[in-house]
Amino acid sequence: MQAEVHVKEILHSGVELTDRALERLLPREDEVPSSIHKAMRHSVFAGGKRLRPILAMESARMIARGELPPGVENLGAAIEMVHTYSLIHDDLPALDNDDLRRGKPTCHVVFGEAVAILAGDALQTLAYQTLAGLRCPAEAMVEIVRLIAEATGTMEGMIGGQVLDLEGEHTSPTAESVDAIHRAKTGALIRVSLVSGGVYAGGDAEDVRRLTEFGRKAGLAFQIVDDVLDVTQDSEHLGKTAGKDLTSDKATWPAVFGIEASRKHAEKLIAEAFAVLGPYGDAAEGLKAVARYLVERTH
Repeated sequence: MQAEVHVKEILHSGVELTDRALERLLPREDEVPSSIHKAMRHSVFAGGKRLRPILAMESARMIARGELPPGVENLGAAIEMVHTYSLIHDDLPALDNDDLRRGKPTCHVVFGEAVAILAGDALQTLAYQTLAGLRCPAEAMVEIVRLIAEATGTMEGMIGGQVLDLEGEHTSPTAESVDAIHRAKTGALIRVSLVSGGVYAGGDAEDVRRLTEFGRKAGLAFQIVDDVLDVTQDSEHLGKTAGKDLTSDKATWPAVFGIEASRKHAEKLIAEAFAVLGPYGDAAEGLKAVARYLVERTH
């Protein structure tokens, strides 16, 4: 019970910190042109769990041995902007064609495709504007920008993963193809959230190596669980259209290995990820609690 309370406190605090930063950084709805600012805020404040910003902040806290570095919430907010931009575009008719996200109508359903595309573009642009003003040494800031740009690109990054996902529809998935899609489309942004948090807090090359390895395992576990939830939960609990992967013939972990084997593999990945954080001792407990939540969540 104590661990459960602990992770709830971490998640609640992380959401509050991130949302305050996002509220401060995003243009107001009444600022011209108001249509795009309303669209950006519609998607950003639609009730996301802020898992990526929380991972960045907990990673920074671990490297700083228990202290949350000042200004790290802006890093988390920038990562959430990138994540939300990817969701807006992923939901478009040309991609996943979904009308529900985080329990609310998707951006293009409310504002039209043109404004939704531009809202996603604007969030990505604002994310890099935010990263360029981070309160950390210039060398660390430049490295964070490079890492996030790489993780969202085409070479084993988020956009490349989205392309593989599209091309994998209506084909017979293999373990190799599913692994490649998951590590790029979802895993890359989770991994870079962890690594950039460590860099922000002053982590050295060995810290980056450990956080990268931890992120690879935790990111894949997260997506495996997401795949399982898509076929085991209804839309109300998920906050998005349930069963979409199945109806689209997407390459997913359960499609290759089945539900129970997928769950066991996610648990194995998290156990391996925890071992990577051994050298940090108690300082890693917060990050471990969030990672455990990733594989035990029900929505």
